[in-house]
Amino acid sequence: MSNRRNPNRNRKGLLGRKRFTGWLLSFMAVFAVFALNSCSNPQQTATSPQPNPTNAPIQISKPAVIKLDYAYYNPVSLVIKEKGWLEEDLSKDNVKVEWVLSQGSNKALEFLNGSSLDFGSTAGAAALIGKANGNPIKSVYVYSKPEWAALVVGANSNIRSVPELKGKKIAATRGTDPFIFLLRALDKFGLTDKDVEIVPLQHADGRAALEKGDVDAWAGLDPHMAKSEVEQNSKLFFRETSFNSYGVLNVREAFAKDYPEYITRVLQIYEKGRDWAIKNPAEFKQILIKASKLSDAVAAKQLERTDLTNSAIGEEQKTVILAAGDVLKKSGVIKADTDIPKVVDALIDPQYLKKLAK
Repeated sequence: MSNRRNPNRNRKGLLGRKRFTGWLLSFMAVFAVFALNSCSNPQQTATSPQPNPTNAPIQISKPAVIKLDYAYYNPVSLVIKEKGWLEEDLSKDNVKVEWVLSQGSNKALEFLNGSSLDFGSTAGAAALIGKANGNPIKSVYVYSKPEWAALVVGANSNIRSVPELKGKKIAATRGTDPFIFLLRALDKFGLTDKDVEIVPLQHADGRAALEKGDVDAWAGLDPHMAKSEVEQNSKLFFRETSFNSYGVLNVREAFAKDYPEYITRVLQIYEKGRDWAIKNPAEFKQILIKASKLSDAVAAKQLERTDLTNSAIGEEQKTVILAAGDVLKKSGVIKADTDIPKVVDALIDPQYLKKLAK
């Protein structure tokens, strides 16, 4: 057997070593280029800070349009809409304003839930119903402390007390303060909604039904209630100011998350409108008359039951809303296992108004 090495095997080994050496040199070249680029361009690394010029302005996210409601039960909204103050302020940022009419708290909540509104006017207890049933809102401002709800009968009615409503037909707008007022009134005298026949009608239709005699009583709301009282001699036979749960301005949670600075901007204009209304009562009344087509006497009756002196939102409103929540659970409007205090805490958010005071 020969001891000479196989020349073909030697040539193959030599070729293999050359290929490996070439591959290794190529890898090292690529690595060197990558390392050089990383050193000369630190913003490309995950841990390197991004350049941020010290004089660069902070960019604040802004909406293209802000959608608010105006409502005859929220007369401050009528002032702001009439004066155009919000449009003037937001034009600096090229943000438009859209106004939507709310016929009641239930409609405002519906619009908020469907994103047709960013800000909506409701009663505090009505906002609780919405929040408890999954409407993602926050109550951020008190636009009035009104006595806007009462139980009403026609001029010729013999009904004089709540117990006499048993078995009677009562018009009410579900999900609103007058509806909740009715439930609380019944509960106070040992009755429930099962002891009466509630006819679900919007506020204006409820007034019309009462005046035509289609219902025995009506859970009324101003200015419709004031109109019926002044023009048709309807009687407010049961009144309880503590059952009225304040007028609150609500904002969608998504809007609050994306544009918190603009909540403060809107509330700043609301404060301007509220202050103006207090200082200019005669012109304030004329704006209400113009917007809602009321007579002078009806507008005066509504405004004498509307307190604008305090816009702060907090513990006082929570107390009233919590009391309403108990009755709403009893009547099945809110689920029996709902943690009312937890929902109320999540609903009432005073932080934006507090920023204005600083």
